[in-house]
Formats: sequence, structure tokens, C-alpha cells
Amino acid sequence: MDIIELLKAAFFGLVEGITEWLPVSSTGHMLLVGEFVKLNTSKDFWDMFLVVIQLGAILAVCVMFFSDLNPFSRRKSADERRGTWSLWAKIIVACLPAAVIGLPLDDWIEDHLGSPFVIAAALIVYGVIFIVIETMRGKKAERVAAEKSHGSAPRHLAAPDAAAAGDVATVAELADADARVQDISELDWKTAIGIGIFQVLSIVPGTSRSGSTIIGGLLLGCSRTVAAEFTFYLAVPVMVGASGLRLVKFFLKGNSFAPQETAILLVGCVVAFVVSILVIRFLMGYIKKHDFKPFGWYRIALGIAVIAYFALRG
Repeated sequence: MDIIELLKAAFFGLVEGITEWLPVSSTGHMLLVGEFVKLNTSKDFWDMFLVVIQLGAILAVCVMFFSDLNPFSRRKSADERRGTWSLWAKIIVACLPAAVIGLPLDDWIEDHLGSPFVIAAALIVYGVIFIVIETMRGKKAERVAAEKSHGSAPRHLAAPDAAAAGDVATVAELADADARVQDISELDWKTAIGIGIFQVLSIVPGTSRSGSTIIGGLLLGCSRTVAAEFTFYLAVPVMVGASGLRLVKFFLKGNSFAPQETAILLVGCVVAFVVSILVIRFLMGYIKKHDFKPFGWYRIALGIAVIAYFALRG
């Protein structure tokens, strides 16, 4: 057993666990890291590994949100169980657009859209979109808060100058307070399907599945918490399906797992699982008081760096 290969697998698991849930594109980061860190495996195994390692990340969602996603819980009332079944129905329906469009194009996308320049372009474009959306939401919140501060609004809706100074609330919190959908239970079918349509954008490497669905959620009136939560839930059928498809393709080509390849996949998945739990906890706490602008700026900076590196390398 080559310990170096296992350390590489652990590093890929670290990258997957961090980037899967932050809106910065896990596939894009994995492909870019793969340019510099090479696993000593076949190309077929590498292509499969890039997708199946996501199972570790999705297991973290299943563990952390098990109570919310479990429709059989005896601790829930009949109404709560019906609500959970309704949530699952929305999740499945919201996944259909990406499945219908993405599955037939899977091989073509893998062959034609995996270049560093495509990834860099997607990183930059959606980084700009995040900044624009959050700026618009912030200005709207400032406007609403300013109007209320001149009337008899309660103290928690203070004017934005006070909020910006940290006196009462951040502008990011005010923007979320103005969102139409404040809780996952308030998510209607139209909004859920709309977010699912936005998920189609993520078939282009570098876009970010979580990024596209969060953007969709924000544009459709969800708070950051609801947009992020529904993004996590959508990942369950999407990632399980994508991983299953890659495994089927891998075995249909006559491949099988060598002992070291099995160890590499397991190490990558375990590390992705542990890191994902930490990252999800961080993100859910972070977005309560902050917006997604820093991730937008990060995407732009990384995209520019990628273009510069590969252009200079020729």
C-alpha cells in the first residue's frame, strides 16, 4: 500500500469537503488540483473518483439533517411527517430538470467542458453574479430599513447606518429579514422547481452546484439560510444518482477495484465526510450575519489566477 497515494486521496477529500458546500465549485477545484496532484491510477478510476468521492460529502448532510429529512420519525406529529414527505417530493421534482438535461450531456460535457479556461470563465461569471445579487439585496434592505426608521418601526429594524456600525444588525441580516421565504417549511412548489431549474446551470464545470442553487434561491425570494438548506437537501438525490451513474460506467468498461484503489476511494470519502460536517456548520453560522460577496470575490480572483497560469504555461 503506497502511503503517498493515500495522502493524496486525503488531500482530495479535504478539497472536496471544503468546496462542495461553499459556492465555489467543487468539481472545478478538483479538476484544477488534479493538474498539480496526480493519483497513480488509471484515467477511468480518476474520472470515477472525481464524482464518487462526493458520497462522503453527501453522507455528512444525511447525518446532520437526519431528523429534518426523516419522514418516519416517531418524534414527529402526523402533520410534521406529512410536511417531511412534501419536502422530499419538492426535492425530487426540483432535481428533474438537471437530470433530464444533464444525463444525456454527461459524456459530452466531460469531453468538451473540462478545460481550465472553461472552469475559470464559470468561476468569474458566477462570482460577479453573486456580488451583483448581494449588492442589490443589500441596497433594497437599506431602503426598506431607512423607510421604517422614519416611522414607528421596532428597534430591530433600525436604519442601515446603525446596522452597518454594528449597533443592531448587519445589512446582510436586514436583507435576509426582507426575504419572502424565511423557513424551509414556507418553500412552495413554484420556488422549489425554480431552484431546480437553476441547478441545471451547474452542469458546466466551475459553475458550482451549490452556487447555482443558492443564486436561484436568493433571486426567488429565499433567505440565505433557506437557500443553503435546500441546496444541501437537493444534493442527496443528485450526488447519489451521479455517483451511481459513474460507478456503473466504470464497471461496464470492464474495470474493477484493485486493493489500493479501494483504499484511495475510502480515504477520500472519509476525509470528505469529516470536513463536510465542519464546513456545513461553519457556513450555516456564517450566513446568519454575512452575505456571499466574499465567495464571489474569491471566485473572481481564482478564475483570473487560473487564466493567467495556464496562459503563461502555454
